[in-house]
Amino acid sequence: MKRLADDKDMIEVDGQATAKSRAVDGKPASRRETKDDPRGAFEDEWEDEIEEEEVDNEHEESERGEDAMDVDTIQEADEDEFTASAPKEATESVFIPGVHALGEDEVLEADQSAYEMLHQMSSEWPCLSFDILRDNLGENRHEYPATAYIVSGTQAEKAHRNEVLVMKMSQLHKTQKDDDDSDDDDDEDDDIEDDGILEYRSIPHQGGVNRIRAQPLPAKSQLPPPDQPYHVATWSETGKVHIWNVRQLIEALAEPGYTADSARWNSPVYTIASHGRAEGFAMDWSPPGPSTSLRILTGDIHSKIYLSTATTAGFNTAPQPFASHTSSVEDIQWSPQESTVFASCSADQSVRVWDIRVKSRKNVVSIPKAHDSDVNVISWNKGTTYLLASGGDEGGIKIWDLRNLKKGSSTPASASVASFNWHTGPITSIEWHPSEDSILAASGADDQVTLWDLSVEHDEDAIRASHGDKVKEVPPQLLFLHQGQKDVKELHWHPQIPGCVITTAQDGFNVFKTISV
Repeated sequence: MKRLADDKDMIEVDGQATAKSRAVDGKPASRRETKDDPRGAFEDEWEDEIEEEEVDNEHEESERGEDAMDVDTIQEADEDEFTASAPKEATESVFIPGVHALGEDEVLEADQSAYEMLHQMSSEWPCLSFDILRDNLGENRHEYPATAYIVSGTQAEKAHRNEVLVMKMSQLHKTQKDDDDSDDDDDEDDDIEDDGILEYRSIPHQGGVNRIRAQPLPAKSQLPPPDQPYHVATWSETGKVHIWNVRQLIEALAEPGYTADSARWNSPVYTIASHGRAEGFAMDWSPPGPSTSLRILTGDIHSKIYLSTATTAGFNTAPQPFASHTSSVEDIQWSPQESTVFASCSADQSVRVWDIRVKSRKNVVSIPKAHDSDVNVISWNKGTTYLLASGGDEGGIKIWDLRNLKKGSSTPASASVASFNWHTGPITSIEWHPSEDSILAASGADDQVTLWDLSVEHDEDAIRASHGDKVKEVPPQLLFLHQGQKDVKELHWHPQIPGCVITTAQDGFNVFKTISV
């Protein structure tokens, strides 16, 4: 991230944010001059004669007064006033969130050279949960401009104004580097409009959407035909979970002129009412499998988890809930390998593993005190299937080796195989990379999005050789730090665009791809 204040900004060095002072002809490179800015008097200083400049400087001093902002690049003047604004050499220093604080009038701005792609988008109302929809544009896409489809739910001012939004993000161009030294690009590149385009189709939704999840489809598979369902589930603040068919809305965005049949998408295909009036956040669809039916688990603030299953006649919900938690169920994850196993986390500070075949509806193994506070989110590694990541309200991230959990016993929190305490606010989302088993993304209420690589080992000598003692506070596994959003709520990796991360926050969406992943 860049830190801008007068003549200071931030650049990325090996994934770390560093401060750099820059001056161009004695003026801060980051400031736009206006007629109301006292420093605008320096604009033509090399063209004026010395006598005229002296008069201007006297007039400028009278306007600025004692309270005017100092300009760091202006030194104490000797006999020749204009020599004070000579360019000064750039210097670098490391900016570490939580260790260093922004000064007055300083703001963070993204260093474009650290991103391969970076876009900001927003909707009328905040969308505090979303999920990525599969599309038919291909796998492992590296071409630009990129396109992504997502589904989100709003948090409107009034309950009846909420919506489910099926969105198409297109014209996601590659980042234009600040210091691009390529002189042989095609002339047409200069005319590229690098702002992304956001289109959407909406479904009326009663109540704010606490969480939304799309039905997972097999990897490398095509979308079902428009006349076949593609399900999305919403956890409403009213206590109901609605299941929708959004397939035709995707088609309407992908194919101009296509008219969706409102009877197929304007109302839910099924509503889970088993939670009563208790709202919730935890929800997860079962992974696709050739011999298993589509299932969805939903957990509420009264500690109950219900299982609903799709049949040829529609969905139905089992009447008996899974009940071992003693407080709100915050997140649920199906095992990517065993079709009957799932994990959950709770405000009771525990992580529990269940098997839906157990008739008592009690957990099989547990970590009673996984965190020092509420366990907000979990993510099950799809490649290394014995690894589970968790994020707590105290800001900690922990990695668990499920092979260490013994049936019928409890596992102490000290048994985690890795633990990171970088974030200074509650962890709001966590997710393993879909294909790189060692890479993890997390977001926090401290307005940070962090990318981690657990395969990196601590090498203090290499760190000192590269940066001296300035970054000793930074964990070596921390690959990248993304900032700029307020109150980040959720993030997801795009499974068809390697390295692409989408986040949602109080002030909108970010779509980015870093040079680190």
